[in-house]
Amino acid sequence: MKMNKKTCVLLVDDEPAIIQNLAPFLERAGFMVVTGNNGIEALQRIVSDRPDLVVMDVLMPKMDGREAVRELRQAGNWIPIILLTQVGEASERAMALEEGADDYLNKPFDPHELVARIRAVLRRAKPGQPPITMAWKIASGNLTLDRRARRAYLDDKEIILTPKAFLLLEYLITHPEELVTRDRLLDVVWGWDYPVGTRAVDTRIAELRRVLKEDPTNPRFIETIPGQGYRFIGKLEIA
Repeated sequence: MKMNKKTCVLLVDDEPAIIQNLAPFLERAGFMVVTGNNGIEALQRIVSDRPDLVVMDVLMPKMDGREAVRELRQAGNWIPIILLTQVGEASERAMALEEGADDYLNKPFDPHELVARIRAVLRRAKPGQPPITMAWKIASGNLTLDRRARRAYLDDKEIILTPKAFLLLEYLITHPEELVTRDRLLDVVWGWDYPVGTRAVDTRIAELRRVLKEDPTNPRFIETIPGQGYRFIGKLEIA
């Protein structure tokens, strides 16, 4: 994150109300904000204004957000991007990350959560390098996650995880050293309209810890932040 000047955020959305309300909020949070209305304008603004990060809606006319992400990544541009979506299906959101987005938020969202997302993405982004969300294989100590095959290994032996537990581990490991709230994990894994409570998150975390042979009092991978959520603390290697 740049410290010697204001971080510039490009906000792209075809809904005027979103721009009118969100841009001043981001400015009050300390960011400089430039705006666009569709994917084509986003590509133009990235060249002309050289923002530090892009916040972009998915469903837009002329060129949607995912298409703009694909075009940028195919051109080797790794500017951090957060997508704004209205898709409740976890697999759809996962596809957006695999195509090159650094993170996403479901509409409607709390603007304070967007600010937290922006700061978290900027902390982990490495200039000129693809986001960790695009890595197909990630290792941490004796744990390896093969995202393409949807398999996990401990000491080179495959471990069996339920689909929800795998999604949970995948999100935590691709957001290292970041406090992720239970509500956020609930949204990520189950979707905003899925009728479960945050206890479902704790149940899957307990499942992960059993399979990973993790001691909650001395964790190697997943740390509990009492009353808030969880954080992946293992050192990562991109395989």
